[in-house]
This record gives sequence, C-alpha cells and structure tokens, in this order.
Amino acid sequence: MSTIARRSVMALLGLTVVLAAGTAMAVNDAQNLTINATVSAAAKLSLDAAAISFASADADSTPSIPSSPASVNITAKAKTGSSQTVTLTVQSGGDLTSGTDAIPISQVTWTSGSGGGWLGNGTMSKSAPQTVASWTGSGSRTGSNSFFLANSWDYATGSYTAVTTYTLTSP
Repeated sequence: MSTIARRSVMALLGLTVVLAAGTAMAVNDAQNLTINATVSAAAKLSLDAAAISFASADADSTPSIPSSPASVNITAKAKTGSSQTVTLTVQSGGDLTSGTDAIPISQVTWTSGSGGGWLGNGTMSKSAPQTVASWTGSGSRTGSNSFFLANSWDYATGSYTAVTTYTLTSP
C-alpha cells in the first residue's frame, strides 16, 4: 500500500474514532416545568347610556312612545364555570313618579334582538328582576334594548322619573 493510501486510511480511521467518541460522549437531561394559572369568577357590565327619556305625544296618534336614545347598547362579560349560567336582569326601583303622580313602571317595555343569549321582549317590573339575557359558560355578549312607553290620556302632566338597575350575575 502506498504511503498516500496508508495516510488516507489512517485519516479515515482517525475521523471515525473522533466521530464515534463524540457520539458516545453526548448526554441529555430533561426537566419538566409545571405551568399554573388562576382564573377567578368575574363579571363586567357596561351601558352606553345613563338615561333615556320619552317625549310627550298625542296618545291617539302615538300609542307607544319610543325612547330617546332609541336604544341602549349593553355589553356583558363574565368568567365562570363551563356549565354555569350567566344571567343579565333589569329591575326598576319603583314606578315613574312626578311628585305624587305615578305611571306604573309596567307601562315601559323593551325589545332586544334574539340570539347570543338575548331573550327578546320584556316588561319593566318593580317587584321582580326581569331576565334580559342568559347563557352558559364564560364569554362576552353585546346587545341592545329599545324602550317604549305605553301612551295614555290618563297620565297627569309632569316630569316623571324612575331608576332601573341592570344586574349581571355569574356564579
């Protein structure tokens, strides 16, 4: 065998030993990392209007007076269990009053779009919360209520007021 051939074989053997030694010397180690997250129950409610009003109108030509603004946009957000029910209700603190005169709060009704948890139409109550929307599990829902006052010749003149409260409940 020629000197060149011997050197080539020796170099090839040397390279094989180096590669084999490098592979044999490699080591591995693995460690696990546990990731924890805490998600607490939460509810957030926002209305885009703080007040609505009903203008005076002829009861014969306008039997139902729409509110101004025409609707109240509502955003309800909740974090809860996947099988828990989230409920949005509204309840009036009393009738519409002007001094000693009153218009029953039940004369105020609302409509809302259906779907996504919004239940549609309703009537204001001072005795029990009325459900506006309901869904299961966490999430955000946006909808609107359009309000109407049943018009009547029997109402005494005056400026009437009632306070209503929306409540978002998430167990």
